[in-house]
Amino acid sequence: MSNIMDAKIWVDTIDLPTYPVGEPNKNPLFLEKRVYQGSSGKIYPLAFTDELIDEKVMKTYEVVYLENEYIKVMIMPEMGGKIYRAYDKTNNYDFVYYNHVVKPALVGLAGPWVSGGIEFNWPQHHRPSTFSPIEYAIEENEDGSKTCWVSEIDRMYGTKGMAGFTVYKDKAYIEVRGQLYNRTEVPQTFLWWANPAVEVNDYTKSIFPPDVHAVFDHGKRDVSRFPIATGVYYKMDYSEGVDISRYKNLQVPTSYMAYHSDYNFVGGYDFSVEAGILHIADHHISPGKKQWTWGNGDFGQAWDRNLTDEDGPYIELMTGIYTDNQPDFTWLAPKEEKTFKQYFMPYKKVGEVKNATIDAVLNLEVVEDIARVMLYTTSIFEGLTMSLYLDDELIYEQPIEEISPVAAIEESIELKSKVEEYRLEVIVRKSNGQELISYRPAKPEILQTPDPAKPALEPKDIKTCEELFLTGLHIEQYRHATYQPEDYYLEALKRDEGDIRNNNAYGLLMYRRGNFEESEKYFRKAIETVTAKNPNPYDSEPYYNLGLTLKKQGRYSEAYDAFYKSVWSSAWQDSGYYEIACINCINEEWELGLEHIDKSIVRNYHNTKARNLKSSILRILGRNESSVKLALETIDIDPIDFGAVYELYKNYTILDDKELADKYFKRLNDLLRGYHHNYLELAIDYGNGGLYEDAIDILSLYDEGEDSYPLINYYMGYYYMRADDKDKAVEAYEKAAAIKPDYCFPNRLESILVLAEAMYINNKDSKAPYYLANLLYDKKQYQKAIKLWEASIEKDNTFAIASRNLALAYVNKNDDTKKGLFYLEKAFDLDQTDARVLFELDQLYKKLQRPYKERLTFLEEHMETVEKRDDLFIEYITLYNNIGDYSKALELIANRKFHPWEGGEGKVTTQYKRCRIELAKEAIVSNKAEEAIKLLQECTVYPHNLGEGKLPAAAENDIYYFMGMAYELIGEESKAVECYDKASYGIDEPTDAMYYNDQPADMMFYQGLALAKLNRVSEAKGMFNKLFDYGENHIYDNKKIDYFAVSLPDFLVFEDDLNVKNRVHCLYLMGLGELGIGKINSGLKYLQEAYQLNMNHQGIMVHRELNEKFVKM
Repeated sequence: MSNIMDAKIWVDTIDLPTYPVGEPNKNPLFLEKRVYQGSSGKIYPLAFTDELIDEKVMKTYEVVYLENEYIKVMIMPEMGGKIYRAYDKTNNYDFVYYNHVVKPALVGLAGPWVSGGIEFNWPQHHRPSTFSPIEYAIEENEDGSKTCWVSEIDRMYGTKGMAGFTVYKDKAYIEVRGQLYNRTEVPQTFLWWANPAVEVNDYTKSIFPPDVHAVFDHGKRDVSRFPIATGVYYKMDYSEGVDISRYKNLQVPTSYMAYHSDYNFVGGYDFSVEAGILHIADHHISPGKKQWTWGNGDFGQAWDRNLTDEDGPYIELMTGIYTDNQPDFTWLAPKEEKTFKQYFMPYKKVGEVKNATIDAVLNLEVVEDIARVMLYTTSIFEGLTMSLYLDDELIYEQPIEEISPVAAIEESIELKSKVEEYRLEVIVRKSNGQELISYRPAKPEILQTPDPAKPALEPKDIKTCEELFLTGLHIEQYRHATYQPEDYYLEALKRDEGDIRNNNAYGLLMYRRGNFEESEKYFRKAIETVTAKNPNPYDSEPYYNLGLTLKKQGRYSEAYDAFYKSVWSSAWQDSGYYEIACINCINEEWELGLEHIDKSIVRNYHNTKARNLKSSILRILGRNESSVKLALETIDIDPIDFGAVYELYKNYTILDDKELADKYFKRLNDLLRGYHHNYLELAIDYGNGGLYEDAIDILSLYDEGEDSYPLINYYMGYYYMRADDKDKAVEAYEKAAAIKPDYCFPNRLESILVLAEAMYINNKDSKAPYYLANLLYDKKQYQKAIKLWEASIEKDNTFAIASRNLALAYVNKNDDTKKGLFYLEKAFDLDQTDARVLFELDQLYKKLQRPYKERLTFLEEHMETVEKRDDLFIEYITLYNNIGDYSKALELIANRKFHPWEGGEGKVTTQYKRCRIELAKEAIVSNKAEEAIKLLQECTVYPHNLGEGKLPAAAENDIYYFMGMAYELIGEESKAVECYDKASYGIDEPTDAMYYNDQPADMMFYQGLALAKLNRVSEAKGMFNKLFDYGENHIYDNKKIDYFAVSLPDFLVFEDDLNVKNRVHCLYLMGLGELGIGKINSGLKYLQEAYQLNMNHQGIMVHRELNEKFVKM
C-alpha cells in the first residue's frame, strides 16, 4: 500500500481539434410547442445556436485532471462540467468514450452538443448548458482524496446543481457527489441523468442487472421484454427473439429504460478487450438505468460521422437519480436540498456482471457442470474468502491471498452434476468474516410485462376534481410541451370554485407567470375554504404563496402577516421564516431579522440563502467574527456559494485583513467569471432582503466591456431607487436603455418589477418595454406583451427584433396575419442579414400560400442570407422542386453540407429523393429507362453531405414502383417483378406520419399500384379502398399533438391548425384511393380541394400531375 501514489488534482489546458459553431441567434425564441426528449423544448431565456462550421481548428480548453494509481480523469468545465475522459491506467482502457475531436451536432436543447465522456444532465435532458462554461472549484481533502466541484445556477428555473468529482488514493473509481438546491421561493422540478458514452463494436453488451426483465421507451409509451425482445419495438420486428442488450442487434435509434431493479448497478462490457464500465448507486434513489443508441445501420453511421472524425460509434448508458424515465421529473421544495452519491468505475475480465458494489464486481456462470466465478475489486484486498453454496450447503471455499484493480480472479468449480443456477450462491467475505459481495440467482418464474403509460384524458373527460388536480400537476411536473395545466385546474374550479388544491395550484401557476394580482385571488379563495371550519389548517401552503404574491406587489405588511401564518405549519417554516426575515431587513429590524432567520436555519440547516442572510445581518450588527465563522461553514456545505464568499470579502475588509479580503475578492470574481447571470443572482439575493447597497456593490463588480448587459444597469437603477438615491437611479436606467440589446432575454419574476419601474422613470426608453414584453410573452401573458412591443416600436421603430416579435405574436396569438406580415416584412427590411427572420418571413409567405416563383425570386434576392441556414436553404431547394426544376434542386443539394437536427431528420433527404424521382418519371415518359434506373438507385443511397443515413425500414415503395416500370420498359421482366415485389410491402393501415421514422400513408398507394402490377388486383383495390376509407372516416377528427411525442422540431414558428392539416391529409388519401381504382376525375377533385387548403403539400402537387401511364391498373 505504501507504494501506491497519492491522489492528484491539477488545472491544465489541452488542445483539441474543434469544429466551431456560429454566433447564437439574437432573436428570442419562444418555442412553446417544441417537444424535446419527451418534454418541453422551450429554451427562452437561452440563446439558440444552429450554425455549425465545417472547418476544423485547434482550440485550447481549460481542464481539471484527477489521477491516482489506477485511473486518470479529465473534467471540462467549459462544456457543462462533463467528464471528458476517464482512463483505466491498469490496462490502457478508456472506460468512457473519448472523442479526440470536439465536433458539435444539433442535438442539444439550445443547439450544439458533443458526444463522449460523461454528461451530467440536469435539471432536464439534455443539460441546457451542455455546451457552455460553468463554475468549478478544486479541493484537497483531509483524507488525501481530491475533489473537483462543478456548479451552476440554471438560467431557466433558478435551481442550483453541483457535482463533486472525487478520486481517492487507493480506489479505482470516480465518486460523484450531487447537490441540488432550490434557490427559488416556489417548488421546482428536476431530473438528473448522468450520461456516460461507451465505445461500441460487435462484441459490446449493455450490462443490466439480472432482475431487469422489461424496459420502457420515453414516457413509458412503449414496453419491451428484456434482454430478449419478442415484439415490435421502435418499429422493428423482434418477434423471432432478439437480444437488444447487444449493440450489433440494434439497427435503428433505440432507447430503453429499466422497468425495475433491486440492484445498484448498470454498465457495459466489451468482450473483445474484456473490459467495461459500471455505474454504482443506491437503487432507492437511483432507479434510472437506460441505454440509447443511434443504431448500427446507415442512419446511425451518419450520426457517428456528424459527431466524430475517427472515434467511431458509441452508446449511452444513462443513469438516473430521482428519476427512472425521460421525462420523469421530481419536485424540489423551496430552499430544499437533495444530495446523493454515484460512482463510475472500470472493470475487467468479469464479463456479464451479476452483482456489483463500489468495492467489488461479481459474476457467476454455470455451463454444464462447471460453475465459473469471476471477481474484480476496486482496491487492494487481502485475506478474502470465496465460498460457493448449493442449496445453502457449502460445496467450495477458496482463500484469496490478495486481489487488486490490476487483475481480476476467476475460479472454475466442478459440480457433481448439472444443477439449476438458482440453487447456487456465491459469497465473498473479508478477512474479518464480513461479507464483501454475494450473488444468488433468482428462481425462474413467469414475469408480467408492465403496461405502457396512457395519455392524459381531456379535462372534460375526467370524473373528479382530485383527478383534474393530479393531471394538471403531472403536466406541470413533467413540463409537458403541448398540454396546459391550467385547462385541468380551471375545469376543476368550474365544478367546485372553492377546491383548495386547484385554487392553490392555479394561483401558483399564475404567480410563476408573473400575474401577481390574479394569483392573489386564488390563494385567498383556497384560504377561505381551508379555514372554513378551522382557522389553523393542516397545510398552510396557500398562506405562504399569498405572502409571496403580496411581497411582489410591495405590500410588505400584508405579506408579513401571511408568511407568519404559514409558519404555523412545520413544512413551511424554513421558507416562511426566511421571507419574514427578509421583510425585517427591508424594515431595518436587524435583531428581529436575526431571530427569524435562526428559526429558518433550525428547520433547514443547509439553506444557504438563509445562512448568507444571517451572515449579512451579523456583519451589519458588527459581529464580524461570527459572520465569518458562519460563512466559512457555508462554504463547507457549498464550496461554490457566491454569497458566502462575498460575505468573507466584506467582513475581512471591515476587519482590515487585506490579505484575506484580497483572497476572497479574487475568489469571488473567479466564481462569478464575468457572467452577468451570476452577478444578478447574487445581487437579487441581497436585494430581496433589503440589502440594497450590497446588491449595488455586487453589480458594480461586473466588468462592462463589449459584453455589457442591460439588466445589470436596470437592476442597479432599481436598487438605487430603494436606497433613496434617485439621481443615480435615473443615471443607471438611462445607461441601461442605451446598451446594445443583444441576447438580453429577462425571465426572472423580479425583472417584471425592475422593468416596470424603468419604464415609469424613463418614459423615453424603448428597450425596457421590449425586454418586459419578451418576459411576459414567455410567461404566456400574450396580450400584455403585444402592447409592450407596440409601445417599444412607438418609441423606436428602427429596432428589427421588436417588430419581428410582434409579428409572431400577431399571427400565433391573435390570428392576425395581416399585421403579422406587415411587421415581419418591416423587421426584415430593417436587417436583411438576419437569416432567422428571413426564414420566418418565408414560412409566413408559405402559410399565406404565396406562389412558388414569387417566394423563389424573393429568396434569390437575398442569397447570401439564405445560405446561412440549412432550413432556409432546404426551403429554397423545395421551391425548385415545386416549380419542376428538378435538375437545379439536384445541383443545389449536391453542393452543400447539411446538418440535421436530431429528431428533425428527413427534410433534405425528402428533397433529395423528390428531384430524382421526378426526373426518373420524366425519363420513363421519354423512354430513357437506364437514366431513370440510375436516378432511382441513387434515391436508395444517401450521400454523406446530407448528414443523414437511411433507416432499415425506410419507405421506398414509390422508388421501387417506378424502378419496376423502368425495367419493364427495357424488357427486364424479372427485375421489374423484383422491384414491384419490394414496392408491395409496407403498412396495412394508413395513419398520420408524424415522425421521421413513420411510413407515410401515401406509400400504400404505391403498394397498391405494385400489387396491381403483380396481378394481385383484389389486394391492390383493398389498399386503395383503405386509403379512401381512412380519409372519409377521419376527416372530421379533432386532432391534437401526440401526448407522448419525443421530438417535434416542426412546431417552431407558426402554429398550425391541426384540424385543417388533418383535413388536407384525409382529402389527399381519398384522392389517392380514387386514383388507384381508376376514378381519375373524382381523385383529382379531392386532390384539388386539398391543394386549395395547402398548395405546399408536395404529395398533392406530385399526384395531381401524375401521368395516367403510371397509375394504369
